Amino acid sequence: MDIPPIPPVDEESKPTVSSLRELVDLVSGRNLEYLSPEGEAGLAEALPFPFLALVGQPEMKLGLLLSLINPSIGGVLLIGPRGTGKTTAVRSLLDLLPNVTRSACFYGCMPEDVESGGIDAICPDCARKYAEGKPLTIEDRVRLVELPLNANLEDVIGGLDERALVHERLRLHRGILAQADRNILFVDEVNLLSDEIIDSILDAAAQGIYTVRRGPVSATYNSRFLLIGSMNPEEGNLRPQIMDRFGLRIIVEGLKEPDERLEAYRRVHAYVTNPRQMIANYSIEINTLRDEIQTAQQVLRRVTLPDNLARAGIQMVNATGIDSLRAEITLFEAARSRAAADNRSVVEPEDLRDVAPMALRMRRSKFMTNYIQDQKTEEEEISVLMRRFI
Repeated sequence: MDIPPIPPVDEESKPTVSSLRELVDLVSGRNLEYLSPEGEAGLAEALPFPFLALVGQPEMKLGLLLSLINPSIGGVLLIGPRGTGKTTAVRSLLDLLPNVTRSACFYGCMPEDVESGGIDAICPDCARKYAEGKPLTIEDRVRLVELPLNANLEDVIGGLDERALVHERLRLHRGILAQADRNILFVDEVNLLSDEIIDSILDAAAQGIYTVRRGPVSATYNSRFLLIGSMNPEEGNLRPQIMDRFGLRIIVEGLKEPDERLEAYRRVHAYVTNPRQMIANYSIEINTLRDEIQTAQQVLRRVTLPDNLARAGIQMVNATGIDSLRAEITLFEAARSRAAADNRSVVEPEDLRDVAPMALRMRRSKFMTNYIQDQKTEEEEISVLMRRFI
């Protein structure tokens, strides 16, 4: 069953805040009233925990919101022990996102496919609809596409469609990456996936498209999704080249203050007791937060980064010994997003300071530092020998 729509916003009831961050801090810290138990309806229904009901974890909230505002940040990796709310936080993002236009076809046919490849680029059913002037797309809510741990490579990228083979036709079906186009792709326990699946996900996310070839048949799919991963370091680490592909790296620790842990329990209990009423308690603020995100997405287009701050940021990256150019790309895009979240058109030093830990941590390589130093030492020895013997 689809998630029931959030009630329309009563403009007089909307909280008065000056920025997106102020709204999150205000509502997240609000005490929750007692909720009466809900009767059993007997139907399975997706009712995600409200994002604004999450207790504490300001860095995780900020990182996720900045990525919603600006997918160019390059995705988010949540790192922490089990039971700290990583998966709950990701699933709670659905109510914060607007509708998008997507294909109504099983094969993902879009009008732009006809414009780029002609009528043969879409399936026969969509070709008939196109000829009749019927729409090929629908307005739909952004979805959270979760990658199962037991997925194989064909599940992820797609393969030959068995339904088409019955009719002696060769056609590819879309994989999870194509289904995630214009959605959120959540990879839980990303460190437990095989290397070939991780590589295919990261390549598709970086390029926004990918191509599948099966014998004489090939197809290119859009893969413009926001990638969010999570991992528990106790269960294994990611390869350095994979770690580098994630924009923000967020450390998610357990709540330390007893009052916060008690409030977290109360909110979970209230959610389990009556999820609809729990969600309704935050519906006005959720609508406001969604509006703030959409406003920030518009503001982001005109946010500029002053040259002096850009140079200072690059000096900081160099001083930390980071080689990857993705470091400053993530740093600057995250800083622009933070400025947009505060409805500012110019990045300020505070923006860089707030996002630098998320953007730069876990990017240094001791192995490469030692490797390059060993090579320099060897080159110096060779230079000395050259002067001595030649």
